[in-house]
Amino acid sequence: MTLIRQDILTGDLPPGHKLVVADLKARYNVGASPIREALVQLSWHKYVHFAPQKGCWVAPVSASELEDLFDTSLELSRILLQRAIKYGDEAWELNVLTSYHKLKRLNPADPKSDFTEWEQRHGEFHQALLAGSRSPSLLALHRQVYEQVERYRHIWVNRHRQYEERYHENGEHEAIMNAVLGRNSQQALSLLNTHSQRAIDMIKRYL
Repeated sequence: MTLIRQDILTGDLPPGHKLVVADLKARYNVGASPIREALVQLSWHKYVHFAPQKGCWVAPVSASELEDLFDTSLELSRILLQRAIKYGDEAWELNVLTSYHKLKRLNPADPKSDFTEWEQRHGEFHQALLAGSRSPSLLALHRQVYEQVERYRHIWVNRHRQYEERYHENGEHEAIMNAVLGRNSQQALSLLNTHSQRAIDMIKRYL
C-alpha cells in the first residue's frame, strides 16, 4: 500500500487515473493479492475510488472537497489545541520542541529535499501540538482527516514548480509553536487559522 499511496501523493498516479491490477503488478513487481488488498485499504482512506463492475481509479480532487477537509481539520484542531494548551505537561512541551526542530531541518521548497520525509515531519509536528489534549478519540478522528488532506498538500509541495511557487512556510510553524508553548490560546488559534487558510488559497491555484 505504501508505494501506491506515495505515487498517488506525488502525482505519479494522478487523480482520475484508472488502476489496473495487471499494470500495478508490473509497476511494483508484486502479486495480484497484495495489490488488491492495498487498493481496498486505500479506498478506506479515500485515496482510491471503486465503481461497481467498472474498475478502480485514483480518487478525484476538487476545491469543494479541499475546503471541507480543511474546515473539518481546522475545527478539530481548534478543540484539541485548546485542550493541549490547558492540559499539556512538560513531556508534551518537549515533544513539540523536538518535532519542530526536526521539521525545521528540511526545506520543502528545495527540490533536493525528501518530500516524503518532510511530509512525515510536518505531520508529526502538527500531531505533537495536539497530543497533550488527553483526547485519544478526537486525536484519532483528526488523524483520519489529516491523512486525506495530505494528498492536497502534495499538489502544493511539488518539486516541479518554480522555487517561488513552492511551499514556503514563512516562519509560521515557529510562531504557532511559540504561542502554544506560551499557553496563549487566542494567538495560537489565530495563527493556526491563518496557516490553514493560506494553504487552502495556495492549493486552489493548482487544482
